[in-house]
Amino acid sequence: MCPRRNWICWCASCATRCRRHGGHAMPCRAAIGLSMQAEAVRMLKVVQSWDDGVVEDARLAELLRGYRARATFNLNPGLHRRQRSFSWRCGDQEVWRLGWDELREVYAGFEIANHSLSHPNLSDLAPLDLERELRDSRRLLQDWFQQPIRGFCYPFGGFNPAVKAAVRAAGHDYARTVTEVEAVFPPADALELGVSCRFSDPAFWSRYQCARDKGGVFLFWGHSYELRSAALWADLEAKIAHITADPAAEWASLEALLAVQEQSDA
Repeated sequence: MCPRRNWICWCASCATRCRRHGGHAMPCRAAIGLSMQAEAVRMLKVVQSWDDGVVEDARLAELLRGYRARATFNLNPGLHRRQRSFSWRCGDQEVWRLGWDELREVYAGFEIANHSLSHPNLSDLAPLDLERELRDSRRLLQDWFQQPIRGFCYPFGGFNPAVKAAVRAAGHDYARTVTEVEAVFPPADALELGVSCRFSDPAFWSRYQCARDKGGVFLFWGHSYELRSAALWADLEAKIAHITADPAAEWASLEALLAVQEQSDA
């Protein structure tokens, strides 16, 4: 590594010059490996997180697969029926949830996280009800998808110390909030994981660029039922396409990022 120029000597031809600056030469294969590791560290990691398991997720998942984009979907297993079912009204729009029979197909290849059993305000619950919302939901998701469920997403973004403790006790390693922060990762508290912005935020690209300049993590979130027009779908696809094509960025998942952090802390 050349301390003066902060580069790695790639071959013997530059070894003499580098030694004059106090550096050392190394075999090309080793140099390439270290360079690739350094580049991976500098890469912007982009994470997206979508809530509630609504029918628009089917279209969203297909869009993301087309760009090989990773994503986390946060589900409430107690609110799904065998077939698609009406859930609530958002303004003049009916919001429907996917049916149990299609969940595995829709979300195949994506990370699944727990969003509680029935989407209550967890801070209002008695201890036994809180435990049921967290443990039963995680168990149902693990049984259905046949994969460990490590992540949690707070309904309405609400929590308190008792809720956080219950989330951890139920077996979750991280919990996503809706609090916007400048530096998403590594979090000071994995059970209070902040976000960069919503997918529809007017400041989306400025916040993306800020995270990109720092080589950090950019985490955006939302609900696919918010995509109410062709223009909104087109705008989201343009964002996904741009990020996929960005040579300084790569798609990541929260579980993968946390696993890397755990290894580095070990």
